[in-house]
Amino acid sequence: MRKLKKIVIIGGCGHVGLPLGIVFANCGLDVVLLDRDQGKIDTVNRGQMPFMESNALELLGRVVGKQLIATADPSCLRDADAAIAVLGTPVDEHLNPTVTDLYRSIDEAIASMPENALLVLRSTVFPGVTKLVHDRLQASGRRIHLAFCPERIAEGKAMEEIRTLPQIISAFDPDSLARVRELFSIINEDLIELTPLEAELAKLFTNSWRYMNFAISNQFYMLAETYGLDFQRIYGAVTHRYPRMKSFAKAGFAAGPCLLKDTLQLSAFSGNHFFLGHAAMLVNEGLPNFIVGQLRQEQKLGDKVVAVLGMAFKSESDDKRESLSYKLRKLLMVEAKEVLCTDPYVVDEKLFPLEEAVNRADVIVLGAPHAVYRDLQFPNDKVVVDVWGFWPNREQPVTGGPFAS
Repeated sequence: MRKLKKIVIIGGCGHVGLPLGIVFANCGLDVVLLDRDQGKIDTVNRGQMPFMESNALELLGRVVGKQLIATADPSCLRDADAAIAVLGTPVDEHLNPTVTDLYRSIDEAIASMPENALLVLRSTVFPGVTKLVHDRLQASGRRIHLAFCPERIAEGKAMEEIRTLPQIISAFDPDSLARVRELFSIINEDLIELTPLEAELAKLFTNSWRYMNFAISNQFYMLAETYGLDFQRIYGAVTHRYPRMKSFAKAGFAAGPCLLKDTLQLSAFSGNHFFLGHAAMLVNEGLPNFIVGQLRQEQKLGDKVVAVLGMAFKSESDDKRESLSYKLRKLLMVEAKEVLCTDPYVVDEKLFPLEEAVNRADVIVLGAPHAVYRDLQFPNDKVVVDVWGFWPNREQPVTGGPFAS
């Protein structure tokens, strides 16, 4: 059995690969982050983070240039003991999973890897894809051990969760399973063994469950607000010291690069019989439309300036991928006089300073509940839409509709 000394993380400068690489490097392994984005490569090699991630900067500084480097040169795979691919299954324009790009990247990787090395698929894949990759390996005649070990982190908390949350590992044969067990036991001793198909579904079940959980809350929010009722008061009442409602999520934009995509993948795997998932997509993706529709009933939007506070897909993040705040902006741009969007973390030349957005706006919509917005004070003449219940002490209207001032 090859002793694990050097690992290559393919796609290693992204939100999944970089934190994992930093953790392995801080555990003493030599780590190479293989990536195609030269800007991110240069950023990492300077000891800087290309995105927000709690506690990552200090740990990166300890190992960069020593145990960890980033490169675009695939020759780093030639002497790798293990390669971890954080290349997920994308969804095409028809909302169907496609594996063409994944296969191409995997084929390029295994062509450069030495015999008896370990290849780990880390990002979410369509159920059965790991088996197809295994069959391709068998047909190629290469002796490469294959495993599937889904990432389970919440973006922004990766450095902590990689070491503390149980790691799911899977493989098709005992030797490969032993190799991947050896690898991940370096960073976490709590390992759960599944078959590859079970592991693939475990990842999709997790994200789809979260997505449906959010959809329940968003559906309830829409029901309450349609009748001019305060959803947050109802939420507070049913969750206060009542353990059976512990899993009742707060309302808000359910977005980001994983939840919708993975629900779509599970839907495709079910032959489009995943009815709860379909309903969740309609609810969560429809929340921006609902907000605009409610505002249209209460306001003459054509005369109003609307500010959207927070364009990231969640709080304390600079990641705008699949953010519903951008969908909201598109809808509002059709209806409102002007739309002013702001975010303290997202890099976007079209954004406005927070003070200008708040001062000029007639209507303020909270898109992402960043902590910097917590103590904002708004004049009483401004309409404020807070789906998240982020400002619980803000005085609510008694009459006049759901969004009245």
